[in-house]
Amino acid sequence: LTFLALGTHFGKVFLLDIQGNLTQKFEISPVKINQISLDESGEHMGICSEDGKVQVFGLYTREGFHENFDCPVKLLLYEKNWLNRWKTSTLHEGEGTITNVQWRANLIAWANNMGVKIYDISTKQRITNVLRDNVSLRPDMYPCSLCWKDNSTLIIGWGSSIKICVVKERGHTELRDLPSRYVEIVSAFETEFFISGLAPLADQLVTLYFVKENSDHMEEFRARPCLDIIQPLPEGYEEISSDALTVRNFQENECRDYRLEHSEGESLYYIISPKDIVVAKERDQDDHIDWLLDKKKYEEALMAAEISFKNIKRHEKIGMAYINHLVEKGDYDTASRKCQKVLGKNMELWENEVYRFKTIGQLKAISQYLPRGDLRLRPAIYEMILHEFLKSDYEGFATLIREWPGELYNNMTIVQAVTDHLKKDPMNSTLLTTLAELYTYDQRYDRALEIYLRLRHKDVYQLIHKHDLFSSIEDKIVLLMDFDKEKAVDMLLDNEDKILIDRVVEELRDRPELLHIYLHKLFKRDHHKGQRYHERQIGLYAEYDRPNLLPFLRDSIHCPLEKALEICQERNFVEETVFLLSRMGNCRRALQMIMEELEDVDKAIEFAKEQDDAELWEDLISYSIDKPPFITGLLNNIGTHVDPILLIHRIKEGMEIPNLRDSLVKILQDYNLQILLREGCKKILVADSLSLLQKMHRTQMRGVRVDEENICESCHASILPSDMAQNFSVVVFYCRHMFHKECLPSPGTIPGVQFCNICSAKRRGPGSGILEMKK
Repeated sequence: LTFLALGTHFGKVFLLDIQGNLTQKFEISPVKINQISLDESGEHMGICSEDGKVQVFGLYTREGFHENFDCPVKLLLYEKNWLNRWKTSTLHEGEGTITNVQWRANLIAWANNMGVKIYDISTKQRITNVLRDNVSLRPDMYPCSLCWKDNSTLIIGWGSSIKICVVKERGHTELRDLPSRYVEIVSAFETEFFISGLAPLADQLVTLYFVKENSDHMEEFRARPCLDIIQPLPEGYEEISSDALTVRNFQENECRDYRLEHSEGESLYYIISPKDIVVAKERDQDDHIDWLLDKKKYEEALMAAEISFKNIKRHEKIGMAYINHLVEKGDYDTASRKCQKVLGKNMELWENEVYRFKTIGQLKAISQYLPRGDLRLRPAIYEMILHEFLKSDYEGFATLIREWPGELYNNMTIVQAVTDHLKKDPMNSTLLTTLAELYTYDQRYDRALEIYLRLRHKDVYQLIHKHDLFSSIEDKIVLLMDFDKEKAVDMLLDNEDKILIDRVVEELRDRPELLHIYLHKLFKRDHHKGQRYHERQIGLYAEYDRPNLLPFLRDSIHCPLEKALEICQERNFVEETVFLLSRMGNCRRALQMIMEELEDVDKAIEFAKEQDDAELWEDLISYSIDKPPFITGLLNNIGTHVDPILLIHRIKEGMEIPNLRDSLVKILQDYNLQILLREGCKKILVADSLSLLQKMHRTQMRGVRVDEENICESCHASILPSDMAQNFSVVVFYCRHMFHKECLPSPGTIPGVQFCNICSAKRRGPGSGILEMKK
């Protein structure tokens, strides 16, 4: 139970709960209450008054202690002995009035006009005396404030100075006759104002200041007291926060009229003045959020509420306040974007916001932020937004159709709406494309395909592949090729099993230029698949693609040569005619066309080289003998195929031949080069022959392994006798065939030379010289 004990100038003590409600009242004395103390359990209270009365009594028991002191009070310690009687010990006397006492665990601190003393109950020793700093201040007007931070840390505030004292244990080597504990002042500093009270806050301090300021006329006046949070440093402090408190009659109060008390464990601080009690508590996240809302910092408030995770309703409330603020400002896009974070999964709030945005004519702003995943609104909401876009923004409508899953709305309803708008504008490509997408989602792919082809839309091929619509495009092949010939042909050829070649050819019969493109690509992929159309392709190549006619004639083995020759002769395609004549065996006619119609001696020479026919060379020479430029060409090129002397002898005397000298020099150089090449080849041949002969000789000089596994090639018995002690004779040929000597037939016609019967039968010739083993 938490309560506040309040003493008055009229000797009464009131017990108040934390809301300020009176719970108990005690009549203690007719004069001022000087100090009240409560034990840690809150069950006993000690009171001293101005008339010398001291009372300690239980709030819930009759146990108590009462004393009256007529003379100046000594500091006395009352303890109960084992007989339950009070034992009195004087802790301090002789230094005037004691103004403040604070007891924590085994340590008692008190203040008089000279300073602050600390007494250790466990050792019954006074361990320190902290002197008062500013002796010019009246101690009755600027009393000492004492506060225990913990069981060993005392905070002293007096006048404008603050000291933090820590009670420490003394080392055994230092004891001698000194107390076992000592006090170290870890921080001491001066403040700008006079201290009325102190309290700890973690590693910081809460200070209550009495403030005096100078007016414009240099007269002092009392300002509102300040409650500050400071961070102590070894020789100073850092101010964390400062709040001026408005209490009644603060202009008439003195430093001694204020007190600061705190409730440990609850971070509650009580500021007491003659007319008011102010309760302060440490600001939490809710306080921070409220402050941000007051400052209209909604974004930061929303983030702070998300971090706290305390109250979803509060988060929604903050978020809605923020959205309302943005709407009032006219920032509809930001307001719509914040709906995602604020409204979350609350579908009711979402629908309310959508209708509000509709009322203010801003449905477009909120459309892109609507839920579209597992959580979604009623289909009517999405349809309402789509109808809104359809009225004024076809592009925006198309974007929503692409981005929104089709399950969000009734597809047929939207299809009908788009169809109605197309009646007014039948060629609108945006609406047509969107209608095709709606048909696609509704699995009416044939309708979608018609629109895509009509629009020549790039997605038509993707649609066909994705939904296997090849059966639907058999009658739309011309449309596909008019849109994109390359893509259409590639698609048709990649799917021959679904759209047969014959079907494509039939569809393209009235569009020969498209048929040629299809058949040409088919031929490039496979020379045999479209063989039944090769005859037709001759005319198509001749009409639309002559550069590829000759490669086609070369690569195709299925086109009729007579038909091809007829077409090429009709169109006077000389090169193609020459190729066909040569392929049909009429090389002399082909050469004649080259010489007479092309008049290209180099091509004629190349043709003669390809055919490698002496009669063609004779025809070529005969045709060229009266044409000096042709003679020059022949002289420069025929040296490796025909003896140039034959041509030179047939040149008429006196005929002028261009570059004759250079041609003759080239012939001589070529001849010289041939001689050099022959000599080089001869040297290489001789060297290689010698090297191989030496290698063969070395090989034949090597030994041959003979063991019991080898057999006679004649009698097929083991080549070695079972008794190696007997004399035997074995013949081993270089071909590795082995015979018993007695099994060999008589030698041949060459004395001293024996040949292997087996190899001789195979016409291996010599090389099976004999190697005889005897023992």
